[in-house]
Amino acid sequence: MAGSWQALATPPAFIASTMLLLTDGTVMCQESGGVNWWRLSPDAHGDYLNGTWSALAPMHHTRLYYASAVLKDGRVVVLGGEYSNAGSETNTAEIYDPVLDQWSEISAPPGWARIGDAACAVLPDGRLLLGNLDDTRTALYDATSNTWTAGPAKNDASSEETWTLLPDGTVLVPECSHHPQAEKYVAAANQWVSAGSVPVDLVEAASIEIGPATLLPDGRVFCVGATNATALYTRPPIANQPGTWTVGPTFPNDAAGRALGAKDAPACLLPNGHVLCSVGPVDGQRDSYLGPTCFFEFDGAGLVRVADPPNSGGVPYQGRMLLLPTGQVLYAAETKAIYAYSPDGYPEWSWRPQITAFPAVLRPLHSYSLHGRQFNGLSQAVAYGDDAAAATNYPLIRLRHLPSGRVRYLRSFDHSSMGVATGSTAQATNFAVPFDVDLGWSELCVVANGIASAGMPVFVAAWKFPFPLDEAVVQKLIGSLADGPLWVLGPNGPVPVDPWGPKQAAAAARAWKQVLGGLAALRKLGKLVQANRGRVSGAVPPAVDEDAAQAQRTAARRGAKKASTAKRRGARKARA
Repeated sequence: MAGSWQALATPPAFIASTMLLLTDGTVMCQESGGVNWWRLSPDAHGDYLNGTWSALAPMHHTRLYYASAVLKDGRVVVLGGEYSNAGSETNTAEIYDPVLDQWSEISAPPGWARIGDAACAVLPDGRLLLGNLDDTRTALYDATSNTWTAGPAKNDASSEETWTLLPDGTVLVPECSHHPQAEKYVAAANQWVSAGSVPVDLVEAASIEIGPATLLPDGRVFCVGATNATALYTRPPIANQPGTWTVGPTFPNDAAGRALGAKDAPACLLPNGHVLCSVGPVDGQRDSYLGPTCFFEFDGAGLVRVADPPNSGGVPYQGRMLLLPTGQVLYAAETKAIYAYSPDGYPEWSWRPQITAFPAVLRPLHSYSLHGRQFNGLSQAVAYGDDAAAATNYPLIRLRHLPSGRVRYLRSFDHSSMGVATGSTAQATNFAVPFDVDLGWSELCVVANGIASAGMPVFVAAWKFPFPLDEAVVQKLIGSLADGPLWVLGPNGPVPVDPWGPKQAAAAARAWKQVLGGLAALRKLGKLVQANRGRVSGAVPPAVDEDAAQAQRTAARRGAKKASTAKRRGARKARA
């Protein structure tokens, strides 16, 4: 039995494209090709179908088809762009801080004139490995120090490739320009080695395009071709050995008899161990990108046709998938609609994260550590290739308030590893408790790739004033106690003023009035600044896929020419 599709109750008011899962459980979604991003927040019970949208800070540059990743500290990095107002195949890059709601530009790797739609992968130690479109160079980005270092040379240029992180810390790459060869990056040795030869060609020769590749729970990698072929890779016992390949199932032809393949398209590992993948007609022609998009599940042995969402009428490369903590998969396809796929079945118990040590008492505005195993899931889960990386192999912390059933995701950060299928090795992460969390008995669990650990009982106690003061704490304190008992700040925390007489109370009340008046003015200014920011970013035209636009113009001219010819022939027949 296959899964089912449901539309978001509140569809996006913008053309939705690349989606990334933030570590606070919200989804950030780019307005296609533009500078604007939007946040999808689940409802009070953790339901994304009934979630709400809010605006995020805009990027500095427009981008369409680019490298992207959620980093170890919870920030988001975007690099390059095949199309951009900074220039075609731009080398600009920037990082988004979700705590500050702020984008900051970062430098390109030294000497790199282009990044474009480069392939990338976050390594287990948190560094980002980036490939070069034009040659065999690679580069490593350390977000902690904000520095680039040169990586080892590959066997070929990285253009159009799909990179997949494996449990042994290697990154598997079926080569596009040298197909059907394959190679892999061995992080422990900082070198590229051969991964053998793919037994069936996954690369469309005319376009050098390929499909996604997804690590399965059994350790194999399922690779989808831009042809109608698939292949499966099994890693070797020693990382620098080639490993082995086998031929996978072939996609059946569509109803019109056309071959189906993934000429740039997303795929996603489901919690039940299957892979949801999208394909479209392929004809072997370089600039021929055909629709509609249709969907299959790979169950580990064969391909099972499943229902298509209503927004799948376009070409596969427009599609984007994102795995949610609920186990559902969001699908966007450059329309004002997003659908969620709810798969059937359940994960095996051994696939679940395990918590081994946790704080029994939580307090708002405090941060804690959590320890356990398999916090990163069994795979990067979400795959595409060079145009849209959105891996979800990091732990999310879900808190369910037992009396009310309300669900909150507590922002996680600084994970001990960004690896996959870490098995029995000890792992850890940190999480922050927001101020407005429900108090009382709750259940805490770790979620990785849509699979939750067993829940652990925790008690969320009232907030305890920390000293020394900092600006953020004071803002939270003022905002939360403004309507409560009158107090002043003593050297060791808040002191009630009521017992000390009406004179002190009146002075304190005047001071509070000034504080609250200032806060009201700041909130008013904040709304004005946000509105101004929206107007400015809304006026920035999005990046446009010039190749697709040119193909559409050519097709329109051919269509008009055919119509004109048919009209003339009809007129000649009428005169005859």
